[in-house]
Amino acid sequence: RGASVEEQTVFGEELAYERQTLISKGAADMLGTAILRHGTPEQQARFLPLIASGDFPFYLGYSEPEVGSDLASLHTKAVRDGDEWIVNGRKSWGTGAHTAQWVWLATRTDPEARPPHAGITLFLTRVDRPGFEVQQHTALSGEVSCSTFFDDYRVPDADRIGEVNGGWKVITEALAQERVLMANNAASVMRLLDDLLAEVRKDPEGTVGPAGSAKRAQISELASRLQATRVLVNAGVRATARAGGGARLEAPMAKILASQLLEDFCEAALRIFGPAAALGENVPDVPGRGAFEYNLRYSIMHVVGGGSIDIQRNLVARALGLPR
Repeated sequence: RGASVEEQTVFGEELAYERQTLISKGAADMLGTAILRHGTPEQQARFLPLIASGDFPFYLGYSEPEVGSDLASLHTKAVRDGDEWIVNGRKSWGTGAHTAQWVWLATRTDPEARPPHAGITLFLTRVDRPGFEVQQHTALSGEVSCSTFFDDYRVPDADRIGEVNGGWKVITEALAQERVLMANNAASVMRLLDDLLAEVRKDPEGTVGPAGSAKRAQISELASRLQATRVLVNAGVRATARAGGGARLEAPMAKILASQLLEDFCEAALRIFGPAAALGENVPDVPGRGAFEYNLRYSIMHVVGGGSIDIQRNLVARALGLPR
């Protein structure tokens, strides 16, 4: 609908604040944007209405057992066979793969390419074909993150997004979108802050001490970091709205701050409220109704997922011209 950057930012914030995790928004932001920029007219006509319908369950076929944040070194091989590609390999940490109908699949099509990222090709294809297998794993947060196996799995060339061996450009833009999406957990922290303040107001001095206390100073610091992160999320949305924009600076910066903020905030909440905050949501009178404890477990995925924040710091450093 041609929404402005501000409208997109507010929309994302409102969803996160209300704790609505919509895979359809991820499909629109990551896959839809990539198809608009790199897909053929036929692919745009085929995929974009499905994505716009809000019913496009997919997972990201990126990480592998030996390849996490170093995505350029992926091993899953695709070999061309006429109008099809034969894929063999394994992907790890595929969140939602057990319910997915589609996979955004990064493969190696030129094993000899130097640098390695020059030999990668990307596909968006269905998983309901022979040669595909899923193993489910439950993360500490309760999310299901899967290992997926491709054994002579055939993919039509019509499902290739972008040029052969030109997938790295498609991936980096999609990764920038993913990192901005993950950084939007700043709005989740905004909800957690409101939950925390609601609990504190029941007994301010008994919970956080008098004016000038260390606990009050900690809440103020976290609130300031939250506002700074929201500004960076907006900058990330603005940068990624441009083709090729935001991948090395704005999106990683937002993701670094938001991931660390979520972890630090929930750790602080547990220190402020004590062991009671670590009880489950079904226990009466739990501060935050279990949200602080759950989000602390969930924060580990945000620190590592989408490229660990250590890798993100390297991207930012290089974009700023700092030495290796």
